[in-house]
Amino acid sequence: MENQKPLQNGNNVAGDDRRRVGDGSALIFLGTGCSSSVPNAMCLIQPSDPPCHVCSQSLSIPPEHNPNYRCNTSLLIDYCSTNGMRNYIIIDVGKTFREQVLRWFTFHKIPRIDSIVLTHEHADAVLGLDDIRVVQPHSPTNDIDPTAIYLTQYAMDSVATKFPYLVQKKLRGGQEVRRVAQLDWRIIEEDYDKPFVASGLKFVPLPVMHGEDYICLGFLFGEKSKVAYISDVSRFPSNTEYVISKSGSGQLDLLILDCLYKKGSHNVHLCLPQTLDALKRICPKRALLIGMTHDFDQHKDNEVLMEWSEREGIHVQLARDGLKISIDL
Repeated sequence: MENQKPLQNGNNVAGDDRRRVGDGSALIFLGTGCSSSVPNAMCLIQPSDPPCHVCSQSLSIPPEHNPNYRCNTSLLIDYCSTNGMRNYIIIDVGKTFREQVLRWFTFHKIPRIDSIVLTHEHADAVLGLDDIRVVQPHSPTNDIDPTAIYLTQYAMDSVATKFPYLVQKKLRGGQEVRRVAQLDWRIIEEDYDKPFVASGLKFVPLPVMHGEDYICLGFLFGEKSKVAYISDVSRFPSNTEYVISKSGSGQLDLLILDCLYKKGSHNVHLCLPQTLDALKRICPKRALLIGMTHDFDQHKDNEVLMEWSEREGIHVQLARDGLKISIDL
């Protein structure tokens, strides 16, 4: 599968280790779909007449060759620091995490995860937490270094209810040891003035509205190239938009942004009309869209977006699962 052109000074070389001389940082899109993923199961078990073109492809084209096959949104940051040390940071581990590991960790030769960053505690962002153990060293007694995981207190409270065995600090009397993911829980704030560092890379939290009753986090990261990742948003608070806009704190090199449906609107997500309006306000150098349903056909809609890009002067395309972009962070 081809990689898209690099951003700034990134480049790829063979080999994979904690230190890879001459190999820069990269972003790998592990998933670019909505919570229910694509194909939509209903399109396959109760097909329409004519059948859904995007979903029916999944029965004839292997997922790794089908850009319309989309797992839950998730981004892996392959971060190479100035001293040449390499760390792997993943944003969100949803319901399809194990599938993403089997497909894209093996394809891109990702050997481990060093840190996890969570945008929020919904199912499509956290239900893969149990499977973190598949990318950790095997130990029947759980005697391994835990993986750092960064999340808000609200998300922590929810995860503790969903996965009590992942946050339990000590075994109760008579309780047997069971092999589970080992995680080092670290609380972050919903505040762009309170950045945190995960595996050597600084993240600025970007609180956004995910419906008017819920705050989700996006993240701004990168010093040489500024990247913002915002997967679940229906509205930008003015302060957050200022931090990432060309007319505010400075132009982004890359904005990765939510886009659920092709037409209309949605109460908790941006759809294409609102996404394009946001891009015109924020004005990044480049944008990649994520969170798409089966409304979108990768080939046809990227042609339409290319025409919009030429007209507006902002390069925007749909991302796809497995896409790797070299970037100088």
